[in-house]
Amino acid sequence: MIVLNGDRVQLPEGASLLAALANIGIDEESRGVAVAVDGEVVPRTHWEAYTLHDGARVEALTAMQGG
Repeated sequence: MIVLNGDRVQLPEGASLLAALANIGIDEESRGVAVAVDGEVVPRTHWEAYTLHDGARVEALTAMQGG
């Protein structure tokens, strides 16, 4: 189980960060997205290969336009 933007999410063992992000509608083509795992930013180019460990805390932020 991981924590994804404050919610507990059950994923298969060895799931990638990209698989976790799919739960909230984010894919490798999503623009304006920053992701951190356990407080460390993970570059987009690593999302697919980054394997999540049990208890990982994932925060995904999306830039919004406006004022």
